[in-house]
Amino acid sequence: MAVTSVSGQVVFMTGASSCIGAALAREFARRGADLVLAARRTDRLERLVQELQGGGRRAISVTCDVTKDGDVERAVTAARTAFGRIDVVVANAGFGVLGRVERLTLDDYRRQFETNVFGVLRTVWAALAEVKQTRGRVAIIGSVAGHIATPGSSPYAMSKFAVRALAEALGHELARDGVSVTLISPGFVESELRRVDNQGVVSDTAADPVPSWLVMSAARAARQIVNAIARRRREAVITGPGRAFVFLHRHAPWLTAAVIRAFGVKSRGEPSR
Repeated sequence: MAVTSVSGQVVFMTGASSCIGAALAREFARRGADLVLAARRTDRLERLVQELQGGGRRAISVTCDVTKDGDVERAVTAARTAFGRIDVVVANAGFGVLGRVERLTLDDYRRQFETNVFGVLRTVWAALAEVKQTRGRVAIIGSVAGHIATPGSSPYAMSKFAVRALAEALGHELARDGVSVTLISPGFVESELRRVDNQGVVSDTAADPVPSWLVMSAARAARQIVNAIARRRREAVITGPGRAFVFLHRHAPWLTAAVIRAFGVKSRGEPSR
């Protein structure tokens, strides 16, 4: 099998109903993978499954809320029942809580971590035995915000810093089992994330606050993400500006701090309704 091939493999993914999640499902299917798609919004999942099946791939949908104990385990059992194994696990479910620290509560931070950190942990724990058996791949969707925190982003950035640490530790722990761990750190990618409020609810009318010239299409991002997972890379930072800013922050953090403060770079606010 070629190093970049996922043909014939079974992919289990949470957060599969979102823009990036759906684009990843289509890209994996295009490369010959079979899919188990897990998310809360079953109507979207079922339409996506029908689309993938129409293209000749095997795919099933499973209702799953990563914040609820037992949900991911049931989804993994459904995957095992349908396909007999799992080769690739993609922990993609997440959203962003934003705002200045004095305007937030402990519950805001808890809600953020419940999805973005503990949801990832639930996914890893539930599927760990399966990917060990297949010497497979684990992908954790982080963010450029897991490298660089901006004003108003403390809950979201903290959660993404945490999963970056988790991915690094897991990479060491699972190496002897032949399991690769890839951290995906997207910059500005076409996504609903920027239209989701602090309660995790999507606003259908909110405009994307990021200039379109900075935003990478979900399909293009999915191609880069699947390449990184297939090649068992340790990390992939998605988008050119994202890579540039992470590189600069690693080597000259004083300079990125000066830019953020001088130009008033800050996190987006909650979407207006």
